[in-house]
Amino acid sequence: MPPKKFNKILAVFLAVFVSASFSFYNFTAEAALVDELRQKIKDNSSEIEKIQKEIEQIQKDLQSNAKEAASLKEKINSLEKAKKKLVADISLTQKQIKAAELNIEKLGFEINSKEEDIAGKKESLGEFIRTMNESESATIMEITLAEDNFSDFFGNLQRLNDFKREINDSLERLKNLKQGLESQKKEEESQKKNMERLKGQYQDQKKLVEINQSNTDKVLKETKNKETNYKKLLADRLAKQKAFEEEIRELEDQIKLAIDKNALPPAGSGVLKWPLDKIRITQYFGNTEFALANASLYNGGGHNGVDFAAAIGTPLKAARSGVVEGVGNTDEACYGVSYGKWVLIRHDNNLSTLYAHLSLIKVSKGQQVDVGQLVGYSGDTGYATGPHLHFGVFATEGIAVQSYKSKVCGTNMILPVKTKKDAYLNPLNYL
Repeated sequence: MPPKKFNKILAVFLAVFVSASFSFYNFTAEAALVDELRQKIKDNSSEIEKIQKEIEQIQKDLQSNAKEAASLKEKINSLEKAKKKLVADISLTQKQIKAAELNIEKLGFEINSKEEDIAGKKESLGEFIRTMNESESATIMEITLAEDNFSDFFGNLQRLNDFKREINDSLERLKNLKQGLESQKKEEESQKKNMERLKGQYQDQKKLVEINQSNTDKVLKETKNKETNYKKLLADRLAKQKAFEEEIRELEDQIKLAIDKNALPPAGSGVLKWPLDKIRITQYFGNTEFALANASLYNGGGHNGVDFAAAIGTPLKAARSGVVEGVGNTDEACYGVSYGKWVLIRHDNNLSTLYAHLSLIKVSKGQQVDVGQLVGYSGDTGYATGPHLHFGVFATEGIAVQSYKSKVCGTNMILPVKTKKDAYLNPLNYL
């Protein structure tokens, strides 16, 4: 190889080496920043773990008192515990948002470093390859005549092969850098979406605290902070609920048509997903012990869904993709009876699912929802002896959202009503 051309290759190689050395020092500085962010993420994770343990303890306290408060003192105490849990939820969400922000910042540094490294390697390799191509255009005769002896000639060829091997190694490193970059960009996008979700959750939790305070104020106002008034309210509420359910029973007794059971998915098919992350059933479907002991509350037909333990503010998820058939709040027409805040979703397999006693609804009528999408947050609206999710599964052809004029309340109430016999299905057959 002509000495000038070989020297040019050597110069480019040295330039690549110097550039790589500079990148190394630059990388070291950024690595220190990334390490600092990692420590912050670790510290924040410890705080998240601490808050989660606090919430778990509050949950246990709430579950041990998950029955209807028999006294005004118990009711206020229950509301205060619920508020404490909601405040802890807010603190946890704030920490989770901070964790997402730190992760995004860390990924930003790492992505920027990789992009700079890739750009530098591309430029250096481009120059290196161009110089190599120029050198290789020389004929064997030219290279031979340019050297004083064969030893120098073969030495140059060996170095040339070493340079080629270095190029191939650099190209492989470049490929790995690109793959790592794409992976980190996907992770960054995921973290950003997660942060947006958490910010929405944070706003919801602030509303839930306001709702909790409003409920506390309502109880104190209605009872004038007197135990006797609270007892009277409970008795009136129970009587109204019984009268209302009797109205519904009379309405449903008029049903003659039966559903087409052949159109339903087979039992045990698992076509629905659980509507909560943590499952604890407090009442099953049908003639449960509680339903039999309170037959007048269930039209003599038993419990038409499954109840899950869920403290106020627990996120509830769509059991399957579908369209929101209706949403409503029976408390607006007749306080303390029926479903309270409810959501009905129609699915593509002739099933519809009901989510009742919510504290906050997060979907609207006609909205398309995906499986696992947030539907709302659990609560104790309507007739509920404590915070929980009432989850119902119905044959779609046998359920309809109707405006019903209640004799008990004297107002129109919008709620899901059975329109065919045997439309109430056991949710556990499809979960």
